[in-house]
Parts: sequence; structure tokens; C-alpha cells
Amino acid sequence: MENVHLALEEDDLYSGYNDYNPTFDSEELENDLGFQQAVRTSHGRRPPMTAKFPGTAIGARPIASSFGSRVPMTSSMGRPMTGAVQDGAARPMTAVRAAGYTSSLTRGSTFDPLGQSKGPAPPLEAKNDDTPEEKIKILEKKVNDLIEESCMAQSVGALQLALEKAKEAGRKERMLVRQREQSGNADHINLDLTYSVLLNLANQYANNEMFPEALNSYQVIVKNKMFSNAGRMKVNMANIYFKQKNYPKAIKFYRMALDQISNAHKEMRIKIMQNIGVVFVRMGQYSDAITSFEHIMSESPNIKTGFNLILCYYAIGDRERMKKAFQKLISVPLGIDEEDKYIPSNDDTSANMVIEAIKNDKLHQMERDLKVLAEKYIMTAAKLIAPAIETSFATGFDWCVDMVKSSQYVELANDLEINKAITYLRQKDFNQAVETLKTFEKKDSRVKSAAATNLSFLYFLEKDYDQADRYSDLAMNADRYNPAALINKGNTVFSKQDYEKAAEFYKEALRNDSSCTEALYNLGLTYKKLNRLEEALDCFLKLHAILRNSAQVMFQLAHLYELLEDPQQAIEWLMQVISVTPTDPQALAKLGELHDGEGDKSQAFQYYYESFRYFPSNIDVIEWLGAYYIETQFCEKAIQYFERATLIQPTQVKWQLMVASCYRRSGNYQKALETYKDIHRKFPENVECLRFLVRLCTDMGLNEVQEYATKLKKVEKMKEIKEQRVKSGREGSARGRREGREGSAGSADSSHSSNSTKGERLSAKMRSLPASNEPYEASSQKELGLLWKTRVEIRVLCGPTGASDGETKDGSQEAHGG
Repeated sequence: MENVHLALEEDDLYSGYNDYNPTFDSEELENDLGFQQAVRTSHGRRPPMTAKFPGTAIGARPIASSFGSRVPMTSSMGRPMTGAVQDGAARPMTAVRAAGYTSSLTRGSTFDPLGQSKGPAPPLEAKNDDTPEEKIKILEKKVNDLIEESCMAQSVGALQLALEKAKEAGRKERMLVRQREQSGNADHINLDLTYSVLLNLANQYANNEMFPEALNSYQVIVKNKMFSNAGRMKVNMANIYFKQKNYPKAIKFYRMALDQISNAHKEMRIKIMQNIGVVFVRMGQYSDAITSFEHIMSESPNIKTGFNLILCYYAIGDRERMKKAFQKLISVPLGIDEEDKYIPSNDDTSANMVIEAIKNDKLHQMERDLKVLAEKYIMTAAKLIAPAIETSFATGFDWCVDMVKSSQYVELANDLEINKAITYLRQKDFNQAVETLKTFEKKDSRVKSAAATNLSFLYFLEKDYDQADRYSDLAMNADRYNPAALINKGNTVFSKQDYEKAAEFYKEALRNDSSCTEALYNLGLTYKKLNRLEEALDCFLKLHAILRNSAQVMFQLAHLYELLEDPQQAIEWLMQVISVTPTDPQALAKLGELHDGEGDKSQAFQYYYESFRYFPSNIDVIEWLGAYYIETQFCEKAIQYFERATLIQPTQVKWQLMVASCYRRSGNYQKALETYKDIHRKFPENVECLRFLVRLCTDMGLNEVQEYATKLKKVEKMKEIKEQRVKSGREGSARGRREGREGSAGSADSSHSSNSTKGERLSAKMRSLPASNEPYEASSQKELGLLWKTRVEIRVLCGPTGASDGETKDGSQEAHGG
């Protein structure tokens, strides 16, 4: 402490810093006689004198002349300066010499503190890659790069490439180990690198479903005691056994992994126990699964485990425990912020900016997904247990609704009520469904709109279009942006054949929800009704881009191309329909019709035959096949098709006449005669049948010819009388109503032909059978013509987005009516 001096208050701590030696005062050089003399004379240009001893008057101080040279100088006091040269070396100006600097320079030297005058620095020594250490480092880097490339390939779905990279990393790592052993560095093996290589290889084997190889790789990790926490790999091994459906072994490895994980890793243990419970469910051991799930719900409850616990209780039929489990499920904390947090305030601008930034970030999106998942599990659990926990499903739904109302999921109560109405619909109890939905008319707008949408849909199905229109208006008033309500409104207008107005509602629904496929489908149908085929085609092409595998959309496209007289495009779209629904008889028949129109009879026959095989009751297909065999002179094969048509339409005489005609054409006259007799017993007034009976009996020399000839004359006479009566009645009606004369005549003709164009044309063909003087073997192709009628009606297929050409698609869904 004796060397420590404390400053007194009166002392100036900063005194002395401005004191300096007057020798260094450059401002007084003008008054220095010695300096001025040296400048004016050659005294200053003398060579420097070396001072032998410091402190003498011989010392000199270098000065700068106007020519830039520095010369030593003695002061007027005769004392050497600090820059004096002694023994040929410049003495430093201070006690600490600066690196690269000297206080004075020798003659001819220049100022070069960095030593640049010595020339460029020598080049760096080349790195020697041949040393063992460098080879090991390069190889380690290659292994790490391969592992990274393997993981990146797996992340983008290139599983095979990821496996190849993992195998290559394994080979390089073994080569690295050998090099270390050869260089004598076996003790410095990188265990972390070896662990990474083996783990990545096992994972890639598992991703490529090469389970035996993956298990072997995991086993190598587990058996190596040098790897820390290797026991966790038994979870991965158990997952593989689960995929292989080896459930006992999966449980064994899950439990082994559970034993090797400490209680500090609580979350990991909970996940393993959840897996054990799921395996027990797959094995049907619900009691053991319940034990695992109950332990999880007591330690760390979560939505998924709570839902699985309800399923197990439902499987064993325990009503009371189902109720308790449902109460636990709706009380599970989600750990997410309230939505009110993301509502901006009007005062704080900076806070509003923060809220706007985090409102749609990934964290908030994850919170929304978690909430949606929780609501899905709760709704599914309620619909599942409602019929089981009480004597009736309505009472069970009411209990679930009461529980939900007292929980954090209050908004789900209304959805459960709507699901109650949907359950009534599934049970065909439409009155109860309507009553339940009507209770929502006084609720908030969202629920009211959903209920009114479903009510409109129900009344539309019942063809009560006035009520459907009323409730669709109610749904629109409650929520104008509800696309399902707009679709139902458009459907009611469509049913009244106001297609322009219906199109406007469908367009508005699309403006509110551009992905609403029902509105786009119905808009295409509306344009087709308005004969705006190009716009309809555009709608269905857009819909096909959304619903790539919808057979109904592709069928509509095929029909539109047919209307646009592009049969090749129609055939291509129908081929796509067949690729999606290969057993659709209507599409197959349409393909046959298009090929027949193109003149390809063999291809048409193939598709018609396939259609008949899947649906042997289509009269049009049966008629075409029968006519095809008659045209190709295989009358025997045509008989079976006309006999089937007789079974389908037993009151139509034309099919039985065709059967008899086929027998006659094939030369089996006896069978033809029996068939004609049978037809005469069923249809005694049929003129064609009697004519052929007369001809056959005459040619075969039978005595019944006179009987049938008498009957034929009698029937023909009765037919003439009827025609005269009809003719006189028409003339009287024409005289009575002069303005409607042409209309009445046209209606009589049209009423005769409106039932079935194809059937009347076939009857006309059958009336042109050969006369009595023609041989029976004559096979006139005009006897049975191929009759076609473009099918403008569109088939109705089952499906959530299906609709026929004459009816629109309804936009309501089960839970929310849209």
C-alpha cells in the first residue's frame, strides 16, 4: 500500500499533460539561430556525424529541408537530441519501439513500415492431400454430404434416391473406419457419424417398406453399447412390426422402449403408451387399451386419446363410462389463444400492425387446425354415442348438446342439433327432421341459414317447390353469402323452367365460393337447356379440372360434343368414363350408338354386348342386338334377345311377332306356327298374326286355314269400321271448331306417336312383312330396320355431385346444409 498514492481534493488529476519540451516546439524554429544558419549555409548539408557517446554535443537531430532530405542538427544548447545515430543504428525516440518504425533513417533509406520494398510475399505452401489426416477429413465431409443429400431426397418424395444415397454413405463410412485403423487412429473413430449413417440407412429402408433390412439396421444400433440412447430405436422397430401387423411383437418392443426411457421424458413416454393402446385396439383387447388410455388421460390428457377412449367404451357397451369419457373429452385444454386476441383495436396502431402480422401466420394456422380437429372428434363422438347412452337417440343427442353447451365448445351445440335432424332423415323420419330444423328459425343467422338450407333441400326432394322456394329465400336472407342457399334457390327456379334466372343464382353462388362444384355443374346444365352449348362446355371443362375422375362430368362433356356434332371427341370422353366406371351399361350403350353412327358395326356390337351383359333389361340394347343378328343372317341367335324383350314387355305384341319371324326365317316352320298360334290366343285381334297363320296353314296344307281366314276377314272389317268412326269423329270436331281444326288433327297424330318413336317405327317395319306369294326364306333387310333416337336425357348416377339433365344438383350437405 505504500506505493499507492491517493489524490487529494485540491490536486488536479489532469495536470502536466500539456507540458512539453521546448526543443520540439516547431513554432520557435524561426527564432533558433543555429537552425537558421544551417538552412542558409552548407552546414545543414554536411554528412551526419556519429555520436560516440550519448549526452555529448556531437549529437545531431535530422531535419527536413525543402528538398525532402533529412539532416542532423545540433541545438543551440549543444545537447544531442533523441534521434542521434549511435554505432550506425538509430536510437528509438521512446522507450517502446513501434513495430516497423525507426526514429531516424540512414542515408538512402525510404519510409517503408510494412516492408513492401522486399518484394511480394512468398506463395502459400500447397495443401498436401496425400497425408492420412487430410484423406480422413475429406472422406468425413463426403459422408456428411451424402447423409444430407439422402435426407433432402426423402423430404421431396424421392425414396429410392434417398436409399441409394444412404447406402453410399454407409460404404464411405466403412472405408473411413478402415483408413483410421490403417493410420493408427482407431481410437479416434467418429461414433456420431457412424450412428448417423446407420440411423439414416434404417429410416430409408423403412420408408421404402424394406422392413427386414430396416430391422437389421436398427438392431445394429440397439446392440452397440457405445451409442447413447440407442434404446429409443426400439420404438421405430415396434412401428415396423405394427405395419407388418405383428401386434404382439410390436407391444413387446414398445414396452422395452418404455422401460429404457426415463420419467424425465414424459412426453415421449405418453406417445409410446398411446401407441400401445392403439395396438391393443387392433388386437380387439379393449380392456388393455382402456388401461393405457385412462393412464394417459390422467397424466397428460389430449383430444386423440380421449376420442380413442370413447371408442373403446363404445366397443364394450359401457354407457356410464362413455358419458364420463365424453365429459373428459370436451374438457381437454387445447392450449390455444382466444380468437378475440386477433381482433384489432381502434386506438393502438402499432398493436394493430402486430395483430395483422400474426393473424395468418403458421402458429395461428396450427391453432385453427387443432381446434378444427378437436371439433371433428367431439362431433363424431357425439354422433356415435348418442344412440347408445340413452334409450332413444334423440334423448342421447339432447344429453350431448347439454354437455357441449356447458363447455368451451358452445358453438358446436347448434351443429349437433342439425346432425340430430340429419339422423332423423337417415331413419326416414322426415316429419321429425323438418320439426327439428324449424326450431332454428329464431336462432342466429348462421344456424338459421344452415337449417333453412336443409329444409329447402328436403322440400325440393319431395317436389314441394313452393316450400323449397320459401325456405331457400329464408336461408338467403339469413346469409346472402351462403352458396348452398343460392344453389337451392336456383334449383327451385330451374324446376319452373326459368333457366336465365336460375343461371344468375348459380353465378352468384360461384362468386361467393369459386370452388362450389354444385353451382358450376348446375350452371352447365342450365346453359345446355338454353342451347348455349359452348358456354356449357366451358363450365364442364372447368369442373373436370377440379373433379378429375368424375364420371358424370365426363359423360356430360361427351354428350355436349355429340350435340356439337363432334362424335370423335364424344367417343374419347366416353372412353374416359369407361376407364373410371367400366361396368356402366349406359355409357357402353352410348359408345355402341356412336360407333354405329360412324359405321363401325363390329365395335358397336362389342359395346352393345358389354352393356347387355351388365344390364340385360335395356330394351334399346336388346332391340339393336336382335336386329344385328338378323342383318348378319344369324336369326337363331336373335331369338334369345327378342324372347327377353317379351319377358320385359309382355303386353307388346311386336316382340312375340319378331320371335315367330326369326323361327320362320331360320326354316323352323312348325315352331313358327306354334308361336303364331300362341300370339293369336293372347292378341286375337292382331291382323299381322292372322295373316301369317293363313299363309302358314295354306302352305303346310292344314285344315285350320279356313278358320283363320274367316277370323282375318272379320278383324279387318272391324278395323275398317273403327277407322271410319274415328274419321267421322274428326270431321265433326273440325266443323264444330274451325280454328282448332288443324290443331286437333295434329294432336291425334302426335298422341299416336308420342309414346315411343322407336316402337312405332318398329311396328311400321313389322307391318311391311312379305306378302303371301313371297317365299318364307326371303331375308329382306327392310323387314326390321335399325331404329335410333338420340338420347337427350342424361343418366342419373349415385354420387354426391351427380345430377340428371332434367334435374339440378342440390347444394345442401349433412352438417351445415351446404
